[in-house]
Formats: sequence, structure tokens, C-alpha cells
Amino acid sequence: MNIQLSDHFTYRRLIRFVIPSVAMMILTSIYGVVDGLFVSNFVGKIPFAAVNLVIPFTMILGAFGFMLGTGGTALVAKTLGEGRQEEANRIFSMLIYFALGLGVLLTIFGIAVLKGIVIKMGADDAMLRHCMIYGRIVLLGIPFYMLQNMFQNFLIAAEKPQLGLIVTIAAGVTNMVLDALFIAVLGWGVAGAAAATALGQCVGGLVPFVYFARKNSSKLSLVKTRLMGGALFHACTNGSSELVSNVSMSLVGMLYNLQLMKFVGENGVAAYGVIMYVNFIFIAIFLGYAYGSAPIVAFNYGARRTEELQNVLKKSLKLILGTGISLFLIATVFAGVLSGLFVGYDAELYRLTVRGFHLYAISFLLCGFNIYGSSFFTALNNGVVSAAISFLRTVVFEVAAILILPVFFGVDGIWCAITVAELASILITIGAFSALRRRYQYL
Repeated sequence: MNIQLSDHFTYRRLIRFVIPSVAMMILTSIYGVVDGLFVSNFVGKIPFAAVNLVIPFTMILGAFGFMLGTGGTALVAKTLGEGRQEEANRIFSMLIYFALGLGVLLTIFGIAVLKGIVIKMGADDAMLRHCMIYGRIVLLGIPFYMLQNMFQNFLIAAEKPQLGLIVTIAAGVTNMVLDALFIAVLGWGVAGAAAATALGQCVGGLVPFVYFARKNSSKLSLVKTRLMGGALFHACTNGSSELVSNVSMSLVGMLYNLQLMKFVGENGVAAYGVIMYVNFIFIAIFLGYAYGSAPIVAFNYGARRTEELQNVLKKSLKLILGTGISLFLIATVFAGVLSGLFVGYDAELYRLTVRGFHLYAISFLLCGFNIYGSSFFTALNNGVVSAAISFLRTVVFEVAAILILPVFFGVDGIWCAITVAELASILITIGAFSALRRRYQYL
């Protein structure tokens, strides 16, 4: 049964609609994790730490795809809800073409500044060579990484989430198979991991591009268009919260690495890398749900269906609560097993990682509400509130916690910083929803 944005969403229908998006995000995270598994177990902990120093920088550049994808999808879905399909196609096409050009420029910029960035992040001579090899190759895939991020959102607005899932599986399988070939069989080290990642991103970006460029059965297609300054500005400002969130998470990741190098050394960076790989998968569930349900919110907002907005919001908050409790329990119980997959060969590093994992896992009880809150306001085309939630959560509160808590609690304070930041952020999210309730009666 085909589910449309105009439907009334029961729990079953809502879950069925967002499942492909959740699966896409999980699989995207998993094939990133596979890089870490292969590098850590086949190349060593110093190259593993080097890869984890570079990843935040590449994610900052790729985050522009999230901005254009989430902000653009909200605008396109709203335009579809208003019954203006031709205009929606022109906006969609303009954003895709713009992203391609921007991606090329970001690749050139990234390669030019990479060495200076990783040195400032604390890379020593042993790590620098691995950082440069991995970073230069991965940066070549930035245009396709941006397209992949955008199409994950636009395929939902086009009512083709299953196709998005298929594409993500294809990209993930490409990455994992090439990881095994390039690293385990051919022994290419971090260069093999980077090449596998970039080629997987090419699959994730180019396959949907070809689909939309041809005649298709979805609500969207690539058509002749022009630069539409107003629509581009609206998409960028509305998606700024996702840009802020992704950029700030990457910057915060760099700060984590700097603090851990100060307190623990290379083992701290490696331990944080393990926690982040698992965190990517867990957070992907919340991100996938937020991205998957956002077009529903945007469509109903454009169609002025307030009762359905209220219905989707209430059901979403209950689903997020249950998911958060489940992820916390899984992370707590299986911290040892998950850590052992990456660093079981080093007893000291293993103990550090497990300890960090137990403390970090508390944040899973809270983060889903903040992620969904920011996405909900993006879908309402209220980029200011969305960006405020993201900025306070991932910049102000977390940076403050990372800098202050270690003074009193040492390395444990670094692991607890995320939970303190999420707790402070949830107060902002509750305030934003309360204001929305008073004004529009959405709750």
C-alpha cells in the first residue's frame, strides 16, 4: 500500500513511512563504521586515530548537503502541499544543480587547507601522513556526499522512501565490499578506506540523480530551471539548523579530540572514535525519524491541516521516548561487546572505551527530543527556532561542558559533557513547543 503525505497517520502508518528513512540513516552510519573496524583491526590504532581526526572536517564540508536537503525538502514539500508541482520541480532542480557546483568548490578548498587543519587539531608526525592520505581521497567524494544527503530527504518528499533505502543499501554494500578488498586483501591501509568511502558516496549520489533526470513515477523530477535567489535563500536559512548542528557537532568533535589528547593522549582519541562510531548508528535512528517525518509536517503545514500536525507530533514524541529508553539499555548492556569489536586487542584502550561508553550512553535518553524538535521547526519553515535549538545544543551547552567538566572530573567529565548539554537543551526545546502550543494550538 502506497502511503501519501496527505494521509491520516496512525502509529502503524507513521512507522511504515519513516522506516525507510531510519534504515537509510542507519546503513549510512554502518558503512562509515566499517571503515573504522577495518582500519583499527587491520592497520592499527595510530591510523585509526588519524582517520578520526580527519572525519569531523570532512563532515563539516558535507554538512552543506544536509542544509540544502532539509531546508529544500521542507520548501518543496510545502510547495507540493499548496498544489504547485511545477514550481516544486523547478526549486528541486535548482537546489540539486547548485549543490553540485558548491561541492566542487568545497573539495578544492578542503584539499588546500587540510594539512593546516589536522596539525591544529593535534596530529603528530606519526599521524599526519595518515591524515593527509585519508583526507585528500575522501574530499574528492564531497560533491557526491552532498547529493547523497540531499536525495535522502528529497526521495521522501517524492513519496519514494523505499527507493532511497535501496540506494543507501547499494552505496553501503559498495563501501563495505571495497573496504574488505582494498584494506584486508590488497593492504592499501587508510588509502583503501578512503577510496571505499568515496566510491560508496558516488553510488549514493549518482543513482538518484539519474532516476530524477529520467522520466519517473514520483512527484519530483529534474527539469530546466534557473537560479532562484529567493528559494535558495529560504532553503539555506530554513536548513541552517541542520548545517549548524552538523558543523557544530564536527567542531565539538575536534574539541573532544583536543581535550582527550591533553588528558589521555592517542588512546583517548581512539576511544572517542569507537564511541562515535556506535553513536552514529544510534543517533541515526533519531535523525532518520526526524528526516522521514519532516515532509509530513511540512506538507500538512502547507495544506493548513492543523489537526494532523497535532496528531503526528504527539505520536512522534511517544515513539522517541520509547526509542531513547531502548537505546540507553542496549548501550549500557553491550558497551563491552561493542568496544571489543574495535579495540579488543588493547586492554588499556578497551577499559577506557567501556568506561566512556557507559557515561556517554545516558545522553540517548534525551537527545532524540532535541533532534526531533529542531527538525519539526525546520519542517514548519521556522528556521530561526530550529537553528536556535541546534546552536545552543551543539555549540553553547556542549562546548561549555567539555571545557568546564574536565576541570573537576577529569576524563569522566569529557564523557559526561554530552548528557549535560542535552539536559540543558531539552529545556529550550520544551520552551519552543510550549510557545507553539500557545500560538497555534498544535499540542
